[in-house]
Amino acid sequence: MPDVHIRIINLTKKFGAVAAVDHVSLEIERGSFTTLLGPSGCGKTTTLRLMAGFYSVDEGEIYFGDRCVNDVPSHQRNATMVFQDYALFPHMTIFENVSYGLRINKLPPKEIEARVEKTLKFLGLEGLGDRSPGMISGGQQQRAALARSLVMEPEVLLLDEPLSNLDAKLRVSIRAELRQIQKKLGITTTYVTHDQEEALALSDSIAVMNQGKVVQVGTPWDIYYRPRNTFVADFVGIANFIRGKVTDSTPSGILMDTGEEVLRLDPRSSQASVGQKIVLSVRPETILLSKQPPEDQRNVLTGRIKTHSFVGHFIRYWVLCGTREFIVDLHDPSGLGVQEGQVFLQLHPSKLHLIPEGE
Repeated sequence: MPDVHIRIINLTKKFGAVAAVDHVSLEIERGSFTTLLGPSGCGKTTTLRLMAGFYSVDEGEIYFGDRCVNDVPSHQRNATMVFQDYALFPHMTIFENVSYGLRINKLPPKEIEARVEKTLKFLGLEGLGDRSPGMISGGQQQRAALARSLVMEPEVLLLDEPLSNLDAKLRVSIRAELRQIQKKLGITTTYVTHDQEEALALSDSIAVMNQGKVVQVGTPWDIYYRPRNTFVADFVGIANFIRGKVTDSTPSGILMDTGEEVLRLDPRSSQASVGQKIVLSVRPETILLSKQPPEDQRNVLTGRIKTHSFVGHFIRYWVLCGTREFIVDLHDPSGLGVQEGQVFLQLHPSKLHLIPEGE
């Protein structure tokens, strides 16, 4: 049985007539890294602030272990939060910033010094304690904000888009450090972001939110390759959608009529009944692009390249097949060069994810 550390039950928070969080339920395992992912205004930050105790709960319950924390003040929840802007005090040194919570709790000076120095060393900030936030880099400021939370030895760590102010290359580096730190400490962590790549790279589990609701919870693999609906498929990464109707469903495969061709799906794609309207989600990197017709003629479409974009480690093509346009990613293109004109696309039956129409 999973060791559930945080349990959220029918959580609701309204601002006026708007339900920012609308009956959200979620279980977070002890020691896991869970990400709340969604577009701006979906309710993810409000959910995090409810967990932290910064907002009062209108309906529902939040449990840390067996303790309902709805009416527990934020400073008594043993949960710390790292903010998007770090919220470091500019008039204090890094040491003073990191030790702030310990001093508020009136710990002995020697214990404060020992814990702060240990935390700074752990996060690669050794020797920077006497500097002000303005004298260190953005990445170091992010780690200082994290140190201020970790030095409190919290039960739960809450992170509100802490990497969004960093440049792209530093963000990738810091997120790798953050994941290593979380694994080493084994602290239950909930992370908020709208960055899909960040969520996929960091998380044990992702809860995708939209319009105040959790629409899917799963591993990064499940969220990316087995989206429950078209919103998740379209928001997390890039997806090509093909709509049609099931014309045959047997143990050997599913046949789908798109109106322009008949496609074969792997029988493990999903349960589907004859006559059912479905949508296929097809990731750009799963489509085979070639100049010559493949020997295997299953699910082969003829198209013409409209345009392309060279991104270094892959080329992205926009290919027009009949009335539909497909996005196709060709990785490691150095041996083939840029393709033009007529091409053939093959959609492998096992890499077509079936979504019931309307989901």
